Amino acid sequence: MQMLFTPFKAKNLAFKNRLVMPALASFLFDDDGHITDAILEHYRRRAASGVSMVIVEACAVSPEGIVSRHQGRIFDDRFIDGFSKLAKVIKEEGAIAGIQIHHAGRQTSPRVIGRDPVAPSPLPCPTIRSNVQPLTKEQIREIVKKFGDAAERAVKAGFDLIEIHGAHGYLINQFLSRFSNIRQDEYGGSIEGRARFAKEIIEEIRSRIGDDFPLSFKISAQEFVPNGLTVEESIEIIKILISAGIDLVRVSAGCDATPEWICQPMYMKKACLADSAARIKKAINIPVMSVGRINDPTIADEILSKGWADLICMGRAILADPELPKKAKRGVLNEINMCIACNNCMESIFRRGRIECLVNPFLGREKELIFEPAQKTKRIMVVGGGPAGMNIAWIAAKRGHKVKLFEKNSFLGGQLVLGSATTYKKEIKNIINYHQSQLKKYKVECVLNTEVTAELVKRENPDVVVLATGSYPIVPDIPGVDKDIVVPVSEILFQEGPLPKESVVVGGGPTGCEVALHLAESGSKVIIVEMLSKIGNGLESITRKVLLNKLIEHNVRFLTDSVLERIEDNGVWVKSKGKEEFIPAERVIISIGNRPDTRLYEQIKDMKYEIYQIGDCLEPRSAKTAIYEGTVLGLSI
Repeated sequence: MQMLFTPFKAKNLAFKNRLVMPALASFLFDDDGHITDAILEHYRRRAASGVSMVIVEACAVSPEGIVSRHQGRIFDDRFIDGFSKLAKVIKEEGAIAGIQIHHAGRQTSPRVIGRDPVAPSPLPCPTIRSNVQPLTKEQIREIVKKFGDAAERAVKAGFDLIEIHGAHGYLINQFLSRFSNIRQDEYGGSIEGRARFAKEIIEEIRSRIGDDFPLSFKISAQEFVPNGLTVEESIEIIKILISAGIDLVRVSAGCDATPEWICQPMYMKKACLADSAARIKKAINIPVMSVGRINDPTIADEILSKGWADLICMGRAILADPELPKKAKRGVLNEINMCIACNNCMESIFRRGRIECLVNPFLGREKELIFEPAQKTKRIMVVGGGPAGMNIAWIAAKRGHKVKLFEKNSFLGGQLVLGSATTYKKEIKNIINYHQSQLKKYKVECVLNTEVTAELVKRENPDVVVLATGSYPIVPDIPGVDKDIVVPVSEILFQEGPLPKESVVVGGGPTGCEVALHLAESGSKVIIVEMLSKIGNGLESITRKVLLNKLIEHNVRFLTDSVLERIEDNGVWVKSKGKEEFIPAERVIISIGNRPDTRLYEQIKDMKYEIYQIGDCLEPRSAKTAIYEGTVLGLSI
């Protein structure tokens, strides 16, 4: 790591290294916006990671600017005491304490704020679509003042840096972009007009906190929409804002119509915004922070070494592994629990109201899931080396149990191996690699190529048996399903040599869509047959958008509300909306789900062992659930 762990200075701040934990929503605040023990512990862990700075997630400067009931708020003095505790926790762990201030503008709903959202123009948010109230000049001046009030509170609370959220389709971004700003007065039109609101906010804040306090601005350098911001426009905007008083700029992307550029899924390349940061850094004279799908310390170091940025923001990566900076500094990269850009963290915030992570079940539960030494050492037999089995094995071993893991295949990983087969999902292998490093570290004995039977369980005679035997694919009971034309998902994903020229994928869920893209990218003509009216059910929303767009780009045909009736030697008959259609194909891939494998459980359930079932052998579901269940059981035995 040539550059990553070198010091850096900006304004009056001394950064011990180039890593920053950026503002990233956790929604662990109380529903009235107050600080909770959970959020104090959340940020303490991030600050203790070894990063140089932690920026607290976006905090609303005004009641009508809230994006969620569990968002932080800084629009009243009653919040100062809680934020003082938070700033203190971050600084006690050796990190610079930053805070981001924010107004949602049109990107909220009456359900959250109890009124129509405000915006620069009468254009609703393209995703929420609620009515909006265009701001008058007097209202604009009131919000500018509220940003100043919020900045004063942040300084009183003890923060070292303030970041203004001017990106991602929120209010300031709405003013900056012609996509959302069609005003005809001095707050619209030209770059200078559209930047006026942001400029006035910065000048107001500077008048309150003085010239010496560090001020950062987060911008969406590109929005990827018609009339949206481009890097060239953003450079001109940033120059205006530098003259107004900003000291650093964080280069992000995307708006309320292009969330895939805000929180990039695994189908987008790593460090996909670094080139924008590089172009901006070349054009301005203040430090630049690069962000966007940077989950690997080696990539971060490369960006710095090329001179593309001064600081690297690793948000989801440090949610996935709060020890990442320390592990990178020690050079134990194989022990990093890498973010795989699955976007479960963002999905959980909006669907479950709390932050969670597929690879890190401790995220958001730091006060609930605690490692404690086992009161009594037990001999534990784990059957199945998938995500649930691997996780329970090393966690139980770390607590002091003697653990032996059995796997029928010659490799560990279970369904993760299948999931990592396609080009865009290779990073799932990082989950397997991490768990294998933990199994080795905590001396779990792994027995491969071994099918566990009731007799083997008797011979091992453990204190505890944990069944993580997984699941097997569902095969529909239809004519022709046993023909040679039908191949399992695993065979098509790992097939060497040319893939079929014409393929039918039965099942348009996550796996079916991934298989279809894999085939289409190889040149196969692909049709997906799906019983439901929607393709991609079960996929995280941003991932679904990107994946479906890629399928469309590759001319994959979707047959929804359709049923597979029978399979012939050269294709399939499908009933779609009452009509039968023959679809020619060289291969038919069936991906309609899995059934739990309970065979071993049925054989040993009456034996006098302490027996647990976890993962897919209970009910087929996500890797996230399997890892979580393995963790909970591993901590409780």
